[in-house]
Amino acid sequence: MFQGFIQIALTLIILVAIVRPLGSYIAQVFQGNKTFLDPVMRPVERVIYSAGGLRSLEAMTGRQYARALLLSNLAMGFLVYLIFMFQGLLPLNPTGLTAPSWDLALHTTISFLTNTDQQHYAGETTFSYLSQLTLNFLMFTSAATGLAVGIAFIRGLTGRPVGNFYADMIQSITRILLPLSVVGALLLLILGVPETLAGPETVTTLEGATQVIARGPVSHFEAIKQFGENGGGFFGINSAHPFENPNGATNLIETLAMMCIPASLIYTYGIFAKNTKQSWLIFWMVFIIFVILVGVTAIGEYQGNPLVNSILAAGDQPNLEGKEVRFGWAATAFWAVAATGTMTGAVNGMHDSLMPAGGFSTLFNLFLQIVWGGQGTGTAYLFIYLILTVFLTGLMVGRTPEFLGRKIEKWQIVLASVVLLVHPIAVLIPSAITLAFPETLAGISNPGFHGLSQVVYEYASAAANNGSGFEGLGDATLWWNLSCCFSLLAGRYISIVALLLLADSMANKQPVPETPGTLRTDSLLFTGITAGVILILGALTFFPVLALGPIAEAFQLAKG
Repeated sequence: MFQGFIQIALTLIILVAIVRPLGSYIAQVFQGNKTFLDPVMRPVERVIYSAGGLRSLEAMTGRQYARALLLSNLAMGFLVYLIFMFQGLLPLNPTGLTAPSWDLALHTTISFLTNTDQQHYAGETTFSYLSQLTLNFLMFTSAATGLAVGIAFIRGLTGRPVGNFYADMIQSITRILLPLSVVGALLLLILGVPETLAGPETVTTLEGATQVIARGPVSHFEAIKQFGENGGGFFGINSAHPFENPNGATNLIETLAMMCIPASLIYTYGIFAKNTKQSWLIFWMVFIIFVILVGVTAIGEYQGNPLVNSILAAGDQPNLEGKEVRFGWAATAFWAVAATGTMTGAVNGMHDSLMPAGGFSTLFNLFLQIVWGGQGTGTAYLFIYLILTVFLTGLMVGRTPEFLGRKIEKWQIVLASVVLLVHPIAVLIPSAITLAFPETLAGISNPGFHGLSQVVYEYASAAANNGSGFEGLGDATLWWNLSCCFSLLAGRYISIVALLLLADSMANKQPVPETPGTLRTDSLLFTGITAGVILILGALTFFPVLALGPIAEAFQLAKG
């Protein structure tokens, strides 16, 4: 028991140590300050700007930023969809795979384009190496898009122009995602993750049978999958596969990789706002929520299934169903909370096999989207809650709501409300339709309370741009592919456009001088109120789902 919790504690300590240096570096990059990568990356960036015809990198308005983002994403999505549909005629296809169905290709394109990487297929039997490498391209661009939006939002909040989308996206790749991924890929390669374009290997087992072992260019795929909060696996079982995550060392690297950028972005905000005190208060607020969820999940997995334990002579045993024994209950529980908290969505064990406490924590993360949140966008969602807290507390004490010296008015609250309301709409409406036709649409593999969680989890994962699932669900159908596309697009682009417009409106406001009556947002009291607002507005929206899903399942197990 203690060994497992020590593993968790050491991982958390390393994460905290990373936040300040990485957050400072990200701030240097997007404030235009000199970095140690300038001599290498500036010439590369000039070539990219020239090849793309980007002669002017002037600051855009929020509308221009959103338009550039949407058009570039549309063009990339169209190109990738064509590659999928013609993969049978294209090179780097050693197993001769034909094109997937049009609806699966569409779902996969939109899924990876939106940084979700929700997979209704097994990679090694569906897509060629070229198609997998094309997905790798989207892993960089989708993560860079989210990071650019997060930085643009921070700029707007702190009174700066939102910036230029093309410059922000390219620098997100060249200065942050690519360097981290190169280092990460080399470490994973050294630790046993393969990187090859050779086809599958056919071997004879000890029993004399023939087995085909899939392989491919995995190590670089795995690196950006984690650093970019993508989560899509090269293989069907994702990071539970020994070629994606062979041992404890790779598991630690991949766990830290998915958390380091979103956690550090909170400190980046503090540098932009010239108020690192507030950023640390926000960081510790999120950290405490994260630790509580990890603790709840880990204890649930350690105590195991009471129905199984009741028939074991040895008494209580950890829940090892759906887990790789090389990771165990602690590392699997920590990963599940980290992957759903950061919107990475990768798995090193079956989320469907988690105890109800783990199901509660993972769903809770998908509903909140701020612990630690998506690549860049999660940081923006977090500050939406701060803006609403300023507004609500201002109403309660009779003060004009202000955030960072700028008044919060009707238009800002409307846009903030759009960001928060899109998510439940994209989750609950398609869930209700699907559950209304359980025999023909749902594909539930475990009826009852857990079956409801399976369906809601799939749409929550799509709308939150997470990508993980309660697998066992029969989601490889026309209905699931198309209905999830709705949640993917709504959860990603409606929120992003609203965030950019909100950031632009804040940037264009005249700053208000601070007075003794100004509500301070860098205090412990305000941070505590923000935590309360997050729990009330975020969690209670989905409380009926949690009550009918993991909470009811926990009571059912306890009853026996």
